Amino acid sequence: MTRHTMLLAAALVAGPTAAMALPVMYEQQLAHQEEARIIQSPIAGVQNSRWFDYRTNINETRKELASDLRHASDTEDRRDAWDEYGTELRHERVTYVKAMAKKGYRIPRVYVGDY
Repeated sequence: MTRHTMLLAAALVAGPTAAMALPVMYEQQLAHQEEARIIQSPIAGVQNSRWFDYRTNINETRKELASDLRHASDTEDRRDAWDEYGTELRHERVTYVKAMAKKGYRIPRVYVGDY
């Protein structure tokens, strides 16, 4: 059995998804990092129009990503879709945080160690 055949057999044993898995694009990795930074609850517990606008914009950004990926015809289109998604998530977060800071509400930060 050749090395290539052994690798193919191992991939098939691991399951069809493992054999078909595509590498994660750099833009997709950055977008997932931005997803992890999505604010899950209103700053200082204040549910105002800024908070609802933020949540609405995040949901619209997700829908736009899904649409862009559905209509992507090549790798470059998928890269552009993920890049736009990550950029929009970052923009919406920063806009919301700045608007709340102007009103005197800040995101609490926890520091561990000597800072």
